Amino acid sequence: MFFFLSIGSNLPSHLAANMQENRHQNITGGLVRKIVSGTDAQVCYSQGLIPPHISQIYDELFLIHQKLQKESSAQQEYALQLQKREHLLTEREALLFRHEAALAKIRGVEEEVHTKFGIIKEQHEAEVKQLTEALREITKENRRLKSSFDTLKEMNDSLRKQLSDVTELNKKLEGQARKVQARLENLQRKHEFLMVRKSKDICQVVQQSKPVKQEKVMVTSKIAKLPLNSQVYELLTLLMDWISDQHLSKIKIQEEREDTHKFMATQTSKKSCTQERCMKLLPIATEQLQWMPFVNPKLHMPVIKFIYWSIRQLDTGIQHATMTSTMRRLGEDIFKGIVSKGNPHSYSEQSTESKSKSAAFFKSSCMPLRFLSTLIVLKTVTQVDYLAQAFDSLRIDLKTDEGKALFLEYQCVPVILSHLKVSSRGLLSSALDGLLQMTTESGSLQPFLEACSNESFFRACSILLRSSKLDVQILEKLCVILQKLSRIKSNKKMFELFKLHQMIQELHRTTNPDHAFLCINLNSILLNLGLSRSTSLTSSLSTSQ
Repeated sequence: MFFFLSIGSNLPSHLAANMQENRHQNITGGLVRKIVSGTDAQVCYSQGLIPPHISQIYDELFLIHQKLQKESSAQQEYALQLQKREHLLTEREALLFRHEAALAKIRGVEEEVHTKFGIIKEQHEAEVKQLTEALREITKENRRLKSSFDTLKEMNDSLRKQLSDVTELNKKLEGQARKVQARLENLQRKHEFLMVRKSKDICQVVQQSKPVKQEKVMVTSKIAKLPLNSQVYELLTLLMDWISDQHLSKIKIQEEREDTHKFMATQTSKKSCTQERCMKLLPIATEQLQWMPFVNPKLHMPVIKFIYWSIRQLDTGIQHATMTSTMRRLGEDIFKGIVSKGNPHSYSEQSTESKSKSAAFFKSSCMPLRFLSTLIVLKTVTQVDYLAQAFDSLRIDLKTDEGKALFLEYQCVPVILSHLKVSSRGLLSSALDGLLQMTTESGSLQPFLEACSNESFFRACSILLRSSKLDVQILEKLCVILQKLSRIKSNKKMFELFKLHQMIQELHRTTNPDHAFLCINLNSILLNLGLSRSTSLTSSLSTSQ
């Protein structure tokens, strides 16, 4: 009994420590096995050899043994469950680690996506801004073109009205001309009547002049006997071409050097020598125009070119007083052309009966020859009607690309510049029309603007803008040219040198808003010079509309 109690007191009731329980189990199991094992113990028990209190202890130990076996099996099952739970936890921990790694990668990808998205967003905003600016510029240009079109339409209507007025005036003048023609015929009849009365005196004068005519016929017959070589003209024209292209046409370089005031003394002497030679050759060349109907028309161009460049050489210096009559005669011959009868190399009576020959210069069908002839007329003639026809011909030729190329080749800006004067309003408008033809969009526009980017051109524009006698149409034409020139950044100093920017600002301030085309060009000039904001253009457009 004491043994049972000692064993029972040593066994824990909650079975918390597995090692202690196993040890007690082993001890108790071994004792029980010793008691109950073997046939001897059973025999002893069955025979009643074991005392009752030992038997009672044995029964209790046997019960304890069964309880311990149950608890041992329960502990084994619990251990298996713990192993399974530990395995599940290990798998879940590994899965969590994998999830954390995947989340880290996702965070990196997310940051990269956000970065790329920010870059794409900035690029998109920049493109939208650029396209918005382009759309704004196109809208502005469309408004300007619409306003220009409306202005041109109004001008066209006014010109049609002027044309009808001029047509009526022309009819009246034709009636007056018929009356004048009738009076002229009456005067001619009166003159013939007076000539009949003086016929006796005329007969005496003819009889006295017969010996002199006979001497002239003898001299000319001697000249006619001289042999004529047609290749001499070709040689002379080749020499003229050579001199014109290689020497006389180098005016532009000299003018640029004059603007910079860096001419050397030797260059000045060469220039004066060239001018003296041109003054000697021009009268001779003018006389040779009378021979042009009898030579190959292909040889006309070198002669006219030589005459043109010789006149341009004289422009750079002081013309001699004796050249005035030569220039006037030269301009009239070029304008009217040469008409001759017979061959000048044969002075027989048969030559006077031959058909007349002519050489057309200003009215030639060959554009280069006609263009040069027009320039010579503009440089030599003073009659307003001749100059008006010359400017009309020039304006028509400048509508073609060939005419614009010839304008640049023959450096025509100084020729036109000499007619930009307030004193002659009709010619001033025609001269500006010629310059406006060169400002149209073409390959010749930029070289033309460079040719106008000099002090002489801006000085002429400054003189025109200072005048208070200019009408709106002339101001519009002049402002179109200045607007093109203001696009060149280097011309800003020219505007400032001649105070053109101040004049344009004053014009912009005082111009009537109804003159939309003029206001637009003035605004554009100020914008190109950096003197106005884009809002002013928008306000003026809205006002004009």
